[in-house]
This record gives sequence, structure tokens and C-alpha cells, in this order.
Amino acid sequence: MDRRSLIKRAGIAGVLAAGAAPAVHAQAAIRWRLASSFPKALDTIYGAAEVFSKKVREMSGGKFEISVHPGGELVPPFGVVDAVQNGTVEMAHTAPYYFFGKDETFALACAIPFGLNSRQMTAWMYEGNGLKLMREFYANYNIVNFPMGNTGAQMGGWYRKQIKTVADMKGLKFRVGGFAGKVVERMGGVPQNIPGGEIYQALEKGTLDAAEWVGPYDDQKLGFFKVAPFYHYPGWWEGGPQLDLYINNKAYDSLSAENKAIVEAAASHAHVVMQAKYDAKNPEALKQLVANKTQLVVFPKAVLDLAFKESMALYSEISAKNPNWKKVYTDYSNFRRESNLWFRFTEARFDSYMQGQKL
Repeated sequence: MDRRSLIKRAGIAGVLAAGAAPAVHAQAAIRWRLASSFPKALDTIYGAAEVFSKKVREMSGGKFEISVHPGGELVPPFGVVDAVQNGTVEMAHTAPYYFFGKDETFALACAIPFGLNSRQMTAWMYEGNGLKLMREFYANYNIVNFPMGNTGAQMGGWYRKQIKTVADMKGLKFRVGGFAGKVVERMGGVPQNIPGGEIYQALEKGTLDAAEWVGPYDDQKLGFFKVAPFYHYPGWWEGGPQLDLYINNKAYDSLSAENKAIVEAAASHAHVVMQAKYDAKNPEALKQLVANKTQLVVFPKAVLDLAFKESMALYSEISAKNPNWKKVYTDYSNFRRESNLWFRFTEARFDSYMQGQKL
């Protein structure tokens, strides 16, 4: 061994013996806040954010903590996009179609009338161009998005008076989430977009003639059956509404590759769990609602036909004036056409047969 190498090794040994070895810095703990658009009482839709937070904590060994806050606690339920965009909070969980007033393109990340069902929506996001296209769009708002939940096809809402004809839609004061209000308006209705926690009082007082939320499990919790006896179906405007996790882009970029992977995996986990809860809990809730004299009523075909006609006309009009919408909707509608070609031979026929059987 040469003299220089010997001195070098002796020097290192001396440093170690003196207890002055270079520090190995552990990764700093991360504490983020997530603003939800939903009330805490709704353990399914609000609960998806809690499922996500718990999984992030578990996978990070407690080093990445995310506190979840119901709508109105940190920011208003419909203020979460601005809050994430401006960095007021790091994250939010919401239904993107609430924000169609900023740009109609938001709705395509959630649900549009006569759009994709939940499986098709997930397929478009993960295996089609959905996630790529929406990421490009959300970049305008300093947002990185992840799919995080789906309710599955929804019910068509609660009505103080039964919808029997197209004429019954005229002047109907209807609380309807997001983009569907544009179609309801074209049908002669008067759409209202108010948070879930405020719907019951408006329906009870007659400020609203009708209201929709999600489906039996959530609707029963919100008590709509007490003030509106007619429960119409299907929710033609929400065949597979997806919820999104929004993350401020600078906050996301500050994460290590490991923590980015944890966020992605936890969001996917919450995405699956949310719809599983709805599919498991809705059947019993529906039976209980019927036992409480709820009247299940299918929408007349004429109403569905008019809604479909007005929806397609609306999409053409928006495509002519909004390049963001046109870019995303063109891909979305192509995927919908190809997916329905497959589903008509499999899912639709199988489901139709099975649901007609006495098991």
C-alpha cells in the first residue's frame, strides 16, 4: 500500500472514531392538506379521500401525511380548483364537472349526458388518451390530476311531482350537478347547481321542484325521500361519473419519485374502493327507500329522446367555439363509439338477461 493511500485511510478512521462522520439525512416528513368538495357525512364519496390518505400514510411508513377536510372547512366546496391552482392547498378531491363554468372541458373528466359508463371511463383514462388529454388541459390550471373514484351509473333524482311528459320539464327548478344543467335548460328546465349539503332544505321549502345527487345509499342519508316521493331513473346525464384528485403542480414536482408512485397507487386504490362501496351498499338502501313508500319511476322515452337530441346538439355547438373541448371530446366520442360497439354484444346483453331472472 502506498503512503498516500495509508494516510487517506487513517484519516477516515480518525473521523469515524471522533464521531464526526457525514450525516445521512432521512427524508423529511411531508404534511399536506386535501380539500374535499363533499360533506363528511357521505362516507362513500367523501370517504374516498380518506381511503387515499390512509393508503399514502401506510405505504410511506407514516412519512407522508395528508389531512382531509370536508367542503367548507378550508375552502368552499366549489372553490377547490382555485385553491389548488393558487397553492392555497396542495390537493383536492372533487367532481370535475362542477367547474364547467370555467371551461366546458372540465366535464369530460367526470360525466356528460349520454357519455361513458364507469368501466368505459376508466378504460379511456388508463388505456385510451383520456389521462394524457386531461393532463394537458389541467396544466392551464397548475393541476396534475389522477382518477380517484366513480359512483357508477346514477339515479335520475327526486321529484315532488312525477315526470310524465316532456311538458313536465318546462319550468322545473331542478338541482342537477354540473354540465347536465345545460341540457336541462335546453329542455325548458331551470337548473340549479348547489352543494350536496344544501339540497334537502331547498327541496323541503319548495325552492327546488326536484333534485339529484348520486343514488340510493347517499340519497337515503340526505333524506330526500322525506320531501319528494318520486325517484326517477336512469340518470341519463351520469352514466359513469368519475371523481378526480387534483394536485398543485409545484407541490407534485417537489415529491420524490417514490412519493409520486405512492400517490398514483393510492389514488388507483381509492378509485376502485369507491365504486365497490356504492355497488355493495346501493341495493339494500334502495329496498329501504321503497319500504318507505318511495315510488320508482322510469323516465318516459320521449323525455330521454329529447335529452339525447339536445345533448348531441350542444356538443356540436361547443366544439365549434371551444378548441379545448373539441380536442378532448373528439377523442372521447370516438372511444365511446368503439367501446359501445363491444359492450352491446357483451355487457348489455348479459346484464339485460340476468336482471330479468328470478335468482
